[in-house]
Amino acid sequence: MIIMVTSGSEKQYIDLYEQARQTIMDHAPEAMNAVRDEAFRDFTASGFPTRKVERYKYTDLQELFAPDFGVNLSRLQIPVDPYEAFRCDVPNLSTSLYFVVNDMFYRDDKPKGHLPEGVIVGSLRDHADLVAKYYSKLAKTSEDAVTALNTMLAQDGMLVYVPKNVKVDRAIQVINILKALPQNAQRVVTDLMVNRRVLIVLEEGAEIKMLFCDHAADDHNFLATQVIEAFVGENASLDLYCLEETHAKNVRVSNVYIDQQRGSRVNHNVITLHNGTTRNRLDLTFSGEGAECQCYGCVIADKQQHVDNNTLIVHKVPHCTSNELYKYVLDDKATGAFAGRVLVEHGAQKTSSQMTNQNLTATREARMYTQPMLEIYADDVKCAHGSTVGQLNDAALFYMRQRGISLDEAKLLLQNAFINEVIDHMQLEPLRDRLHYLVEKRFRGELNKCEGCKLCK
Repeated sequence: MIIMVTSGSEKQYIDLYEQARQTIMDHAPEAMNAVRDEAFRDFTASGFPTRKVERYKYTDLQELFAPDFGVNLSRLQIPVDPYEAFRCDVPNLSTSLYFVVNDMFYRDDKPKGHLPEGVIVGSLRDHADLVAKYYSKLAKTSEDAVTALNTMLAQDGMLVYVPKNVKVDRAIQVINILKALPQNAQRVVTDLMVNRRVLIVLEEGAEIKMLFCDHAADDHNFLATQVIEAFVGENASLDLYCLEETHAKNVRVSNVYIDQQRGSRVNHNVITLHNGTTRNRLDLTFSGEGAECQCYGCVIADKQQHVDNNTLIVHKVPHCTSNELYKYVLDDKATGAFAGRVLVEHGAQKTSSQMTNQNLTATREARMYTQPMLEIYADDVKCAHGSTVGQLNDAALFYMRQRGISLDEAKLLLQNAFINEVIDHMQLEPLRDRLHYLVEKRFRGELNKCEGCKLCK
């Protein structure tokens, strides 16, 4: 059964749930169903936030969720060759490769690469006890309408579990493929809504590197909500990379929630190379002393693309370190937004925090909104923040022109150097090398030439 969502931003989803509640639950595990009604009540009570809400002032959610989208509630199988869909982006990284087709964990192929004993990478359906213990514990549905909507409608997802003191040397690569219904389906739906869910659990001393790649295999309208919950135990280490290369008809709204215990380390990276409208939210909390996080973001946008990154880092305990660096390059009529907030609570002494947002606008029509914020309730801290919005350095352009470099090539070199500062911080070396190549192709316009996935063949 494919149910079409009809007019009205909030009402259409409320009506959908009331009409199809049993169908949703019949195709989902008990742990997900246990919190579904509460999420529905929270969504009904709050509705989508307007742009008057501080954390959503740069993206109109009501407009994004207003169109009609099909929702695959009966979990119809959508034929796809994931290796064909993933033929051209970040290959040969020596990773353990997994696929999520729309919002269903792909079970038809075993991943390449052996996992250490006790490590789980699989569907939320297959691990009831673990899922029940952790699912929806960080992502509070009462605090965010998108999280509530995702919890209300999501029927499957991915679980990543690493036991105590286990180190996963081989990176886990997850390919999120957006795929429309086949032409011989009962009803052809060109506009499709998907609701992905990811649960990451690292026990004490565990280590893992994860790369999520978003791709659109069809030239249709897609609306993708995503909620990632990551529990990082004492002295554990998580490297999390999120790379988006979809197309102009894709809307992506992603919420990431991370909780860090004593002595843990998180390296979070979000890279937007090709998209339509993207809204990324990161909520990270230090719950144990001596933890640290490095958060990096790079955005390349042109045409009418819109990218909004919103971060909140909460220092609840002393002796924690956070560092943020986000860079944007905007061309044509693209719009970018960065709003970062660091909250240092009472008693969180010896906090160290640095937040930096730097942006280039290549045209007068490009727009960048930046809002770094510090909220500090402790007196023995070292915190700083800053942001810049500007254009390419005229003196540097003139210097290169005088040495025979064309204007276009000079601009490309300066833009590359600007954005590569973020990429050079990434710890996954094969990805770092590949991104240097993809970023250059993106600036040259060569990633626009393919149909469907919009990537290079």
